[in-house]
Amino acid sequence: MAEGTFATSVTCMDGRIQLPLAKWIKENYSVDYVDAITEPGVDKKVSDNSDLESIKTKVGISINAHKSELIVVSGHYDCAGNPVSDEEHKSQIKKGVEVISSWNTGAKVIGVWVDDTWNINVL
Repeated sequence: MAEGTFATSVTCMDGRIQLPLAKWIKENYSVDYVDAITEPGVDKKVSDNSDLESIKTKVGISINAHKSELIVVSGHYDCAGNPVSDEEHKSQIKKGVEVISSWNTGAKVIGVWVDDTWNINVL
């Protein structure tokens, strides 16, 4: 079993958001590590609830092996994998929170938007 406390980040693969997001999660939820589960434009994929077995398996590993008690679903400004409006991203993130919450992992699930200045905004 891993030592330390963990959270789980279901996020876009875009490297620009990885550090700001992990730092924010660590600071705001007092965890030592953040497991990153990445896909391009993941907010759209999760909100569409399609082809999610790989993501669901990875979330399960984070919950079961690392005892993560928090799942953060995110989307971000200037996303090449999901080039839609900011408002559409935010809607998809909120829907993604509902989808992942329905998996009944026992973890708290929240959604965040990473804006054009790389600040994290809770939805």
